[in-house]
Amino acid sequence: MGTGWSLTSVLRDKILQYAAYKQTSISLRQMVQFGPNPSPGSIFLASQFIVEELPIRLALKVKDLENAPSDLNKMPSTIKVKNWYAQSFQELTELPKPTISPALYKLLYPNGESVNSGPNGAQNINEADTTENIAKTEPIVATNLDTNPAINNIFSDDGIVIRHHHHHNNVSNPGQSPNSSSRLRSESPTFGKTYYSSCPSNIVWPKEVYDYNRLVCDALTKIKKRHDATVATMAQGVQEWKAEHKTVFVNSQIQTFLDRFYMSRIGIRMLMGQHIALNMAQASPTKQRISSFLNGSNTGGNKNKSNYVGVICIDCNVGEIAEDAIETAKYICEEYYGLFEAPEIQLIAPQNDINFMYVPGHLIHMLFETLKNSLRATIEFHMPRLKAEMLAANPKLKEEDIDINDLTFPSIKVIISEGDEDIAVKISDEGGGIARSEVPLIWTYLYTTVSETPTLDAEYNQTSFKAPMAGFGYGLPISRLYAQYFGGDLKLISMEGYGTDVYLHLNKLSSSSEPLP
Repeated sequence: MGTGWSLTSVLRDKILQYAAYKQTSISLRQMVQFGPNPSPGSIFLASQFIVEELPIRLALKVKDLENAPSDLNKMPSTIKVKNWYAQSFQELTELPKPTISPALYKLLYPNGESVNSGPNGAQNINEADTTENIAKTEPIVATNLDTNPAINNIFSDDGIVIRHHHHHNNVSNPGQSPNSSSRLRSESPTFGKTYYSSCPSNIVWPKEVYDYNRLVCDALTKIKKRHDATVATMAQGVQEWKAEHKTVFVNSQIQTFLDRFYMSRIGIRMLMGQHIALNMAQASPTKQRISSFLNGSNTGGNKNKSNYVGVICIDCNVGEIAEDAIETAKYICEEYYGLFEAPEIQLIAPQNDINFMYVPGHLIHMLFETLKNSLRATIEFHMPRLKAEMLAANPKLKEEDIDINDLTFPSIKVIISEGDEDIAVKISDEGGGIARSEVPLIWTYLYTTVSETPTLDAEYNQTSFKAPMAGFGYGLPISRLYAQYFGGDLKLISMEGYGTDVYLHLNKLSSSSEPLP
């Protein structure tokens, strides 16, 4: 890892202890209750919660990677990712706890009621010492195959729970005592706590609130940056596994593991990204005074960001996001193929201004990956035919003299439609389609039609890694997870010899959420 860091046996035991705790879910409603200008007091309580909750999730990732199937856990890149999660766990659990003075306690709990902590900082996550051997003696609910979301195709999101599957609540582990699940739950540091807690917005908070919020935000920013290259590094790990086992495809066990691993990662990244963004939006003492003077109790802020709560846009315009994705995909395509202009992409939206609550970063990722595939298929399917037609029309012309910019490719269509339940986006291309026997393979990891997949240097700059035009075979599987994460889906119908239609279904979250305060 370049820092001399190592996973000690003491730290590993602590990680196993935390991996035995139940995760505490966070609803989308809690996420947006902070509002566009969050109260520093609410951020303070949320910071305490996240410092207790994230280690549980990180510990589960370490445990999952240690138990990765079919010797995937032995691959160097898999071990590297596991150590990243272990180091992040260590940093969070070693953060100093805040001291809540009587004066601050009065501000946080004006009615004398405590949700997330007591007046003496009773939220200390290290006081659950009585459970240090639980991980060694009892099965872990999260790893039970009977309730494995990936196997049952009902994906857990590692925290941001939108749809609850109540029939899972009564399933217990084989050999587990009837009360052990509730006992694990009650011993979790975040049991009974919530991510969002209401706090006054018309007061100036003391310095220790801002100091602790900054401490947690800086720690999360460092951790999030460390994990930027997790997807690419795990891809490298699967490549290592394929090379060692001399196989072209991953088996169903690894496919299931990766689905679960990446879905869980989306949830962790969502929680960290949301908390960092909320910290960036919280009002400073000076800003509070000025806003209070100019606007009364309503805080000011960037008008363009007023519809954002953290990374969630409560009024996300699908057409605008699609335009951004189109421009980005065309730019990557032009750079890759040396084109002056990529094939045309027509945006068709019969219903103008389709807006709903969503995470724009997720939406642009899904659209970009799908459009990138359509552009590549269109160019590589039609280039030989177009060159042959040009040579037939000009017998004296040589193939090497044909400039790709002189070829006219068929356009790609992006159609957006809104229904009562879903917003659907259809991406249609004439890129030659996919053989019916190969359609199931496109959802498997590391399946790609590129002859040579990109490789990563041993110590490359994680933050500068740029997604290639094609090669890792992760675009569609990861995009489908992003869609399913918020209750949607990604489907594909292909006509071999003609083209492919991809359907992105987006759940209209606002229709099932309570009105925002």
